[in-house]
Amino acid sequence: MKKIILSLMFGLLAFGANAQKFALVDMEYILSNIPAYEQANEQLSQTSKRWQAEVEALETEARTLYKNYQDEAAFLSAEQKQAREQAIIDKEKEATELRKKYFGPEGELYKKRIALLEPIQTEIYNAVKAIAQAKNFQLILDRSADAGIIFASPAIDISNEVLQKLGYSVRR
Repeated sequence: MKKIILSLMFGLLAFGANAQKFALVDMEYILSNIPAYEQANEQLSQTSKRWQAEVEALETEARTLYKNYQDEAAFLSAEQKQAREQAIIDKEKEATELRKKYFGPEGELYKKRIALLEPIQTEIYNAVKAIAQAKNFQLILDRSADAGIIFASPAIDISNEVLQKLGYSVRR
């Protein structure tokens, strides 16, 4: 009786293991093989540098105003001091608002990143989904993002297949 139950349990486990199909993709590898992604990243980097320079220029102006104020404070009237202090505060506020506008959580850089990268990510997702449906995969994991994967057989990595589905040549 024990042999029958053990055989039945092993049979069910084997059936369950065979019924589910898994695959891996390496999103870093896929993205590095898509020229549009590299171009979008370069465009984002250039825009970010340009906007950072604008913010830094305002911050430098504020520091210069403050330094000049400190150097000349002894010679200024109360009204002149107040006007200079207000100019410094306004310049610092302008720099802070510009930084928030460009780099804040809902800032221009975030919006630009979404506009440039989301279409590429959607295209990749649709390719992965099509492959998953065609090959009956129940789960596809991103091996580049999950540090929990200790070992995975290269046989279940479909990254090159995703690239081919997107129309890109494979470099691996």
